Amino acid sequence: MKIVLASRNKHKIEEWQATLGKYVDGVEILSLDEVGIYGDIEENGETFAENALIKARVAAKSGYMGVGEDSGLSVNVLGGEPGIYSARYAGEHGNDRKNNELLLSKLSDKTDRSASFVCTIACVLPDNIEGGELFVGKTYGEIINEYRGNNGFGYDPIFYVESMDKTFAEMSGEEKNAISHRGKAIELFAEWLKNLKN
Repeated sequence: MKIVLASRNKHKIEEWQATLGKYVDGVEILSLDEVGIYGDIEENGETFAENALIKARVAAKSGYMGVGEDSGLSVNVLGGEPGIYSARYAGEHGNDRKNNELLLSKLSDKTDRSASFVCTIACVLPDNIEGGELFVGKTYGEIINEYRGNNGFGYDPIFYVESMDKTFAEMSGEEKNAISHRGKAIELFAEWLKNLKN
């Protein structure tokens, strides 16, 4: 079974292949480039689900099952910010330091620091482009004031998970994958996929 992931990121394709392969046999993950879909996908949705579906529908135009993923950080006291703007919260895409500083400044006078990392996966079948299945994974934690750990990226150094007594950036890849929002969402998708194959 071939699945097209709406991504050109080789690392992400490999991560998906490895994670999904633990649950489902005989699945091959292809990138957009590998099926001849070029150009940027305009993610103009207002939620993780809408953006994931936009990406999955583009991928499904390949004739294979299309999968899209959107994820980010949601801080309760800020009404879900940074949300879909997680990667460009401070205005510049992928500037982790500025994004973290902006978030910490907005939380400076707040006592509620609870937050969650959210990953929404959308799956669209090529014969039903307007349809789609959604799978949501969440990891709960809190935002701390100090930077801890050197692994990961984004908000990982300030996202503390009490059950592990570590930030995401202090965890090994295996530790993080075992409890991560993406891992949980992929596991739900894998269960659905197994039922589809049977």
